[in-house]
Amino acid sequence: MPNRIYTIDVFRAITMLLMIFVNDFWSIKGIPDWLKHAQTNQDFLGFSDIIFPCFLFIVGMSIPYAIRNRISKGENNLKILTHIAIRSLALLVMGFFTVNTEQHFTAAGLTQGGFKILMVLAFFLIWNVYPKSVNWKKYLFAGLQLTGVVLLIVLFLIYKSGKDNLEHMAPHWWGILGLIGWTYLITAPIYLFARKQSWLLLVIWGLFTLLNIADQAQWLKTPIPGGGAFQGFAFAGIAASILLDRATDPEKRRNLPLFYVGTGIILLILGFVLRNFFIISKNQATPTWVFLCNAIAFGFLALIYYVVDLKGKPNWFNLIKPAGTSTLTCYLIPYVYYSLAAYAFTLPVFLKTGIAGLGKSMVYALIIIGITALLGKVNVKLKI
Repeated sequence: MPNRIYTIDVFRAITMLLMIFVNDFWSIKGIPDWLKHAQTNQDFLGFSDIIFPCFLFIVGMSIPYAIRNRISKGENNLKILTHIAIRSLALLVMGFFTVNTEQHFTAAGLTQGGFKILMVLAFFLIWNVYPKSVNWKKYLFAGLQLTGVVLLIVLFLIYKSGKDNLEHMAPHWWGILGLIGWTYLITAPIYLFARKQSWLLLVIWGLFTLLNIADQAQWLKTPIPGGGAFQGFAFAGIAASILLDRATDPEKRRNLPLFYVGTGIILLILGFVLRNFFIISKNQATPTWVFLCNAIAFGFLALIYYVVDLKGKPNWFNLIKPAGTSTLTCYLIPYVYYSLAAYAFTLPVFLKTGIAGLGKSMVYALIIIGITALLGKVNVKLKI
């Protein structure tokens, strides 16, 4: 299994582009309902409801390669588990802070935009990829990280929300980053210990699927966010990587998209069967939503693998490449962009309506990716 799979990077980049795109829909109006998130009790799959599942699918695909890479460097299970725990904690912390910025809050005289800017600054101070140094720069970088930690603590202490501004920060639904953190924290260790038995990984995927069904049917209530749904996406991605790992000769690689499409069709059929028992709902994390989105992810993966690996066209996606290689940086930049743009300019109404509005949102997404690329050139890049 190679250390870097360009199909995964391209898949991640496209998903990140679309995530930024749909996250901008709040700023426009007059767009079709099928592009938006469905309501909680609505039996419908909106385009926006597919993006996060695809990202979790990619998280799952990446886990085998990341763990194998660490093992090749001589790391033992304890060291890998420590890395998984630290990485998950970082995502949970960032998710915790970002989800609280979605509430109405005050912060000791800071504007909400100012709070978000300082929050993202703290994230970058703590988790930026600093160059390895043995001289005075080593202490400088450590000092910058400590400054980021202190800044986050201060922001936590001055944050107040609720009707009378008496409530402190709370996990709420953990935010996108937090949910990714919980998914990774549960999925990665399981893969680490079960990786040598592909059949066991498939069984575990099935068990999380059953857990999700049991949770939705109210047979039992699980403490896991999403009731097993998010792990269902991640293990589907792991299954995709297992198939990719077994494509060891040209003929198998040519047939791999067919396996992906076939898997997607099976999941699609099962999803429609489950619709007799559960609605399609992202907010409820129903099994129907899980199966249909996994089916779409496998189909999309087949297309990307065909273009990128079989046809050798990864350069087609160079424009959005930073979204696939500096994904966390790309996700956090909008918090700063929106906060500054609110004071910098106001767009005319026609650019915030209908097709023109959708065009504006796509241009905005490309601008965010461009900023990510520029930051990378000056060695500003988050990595956990």
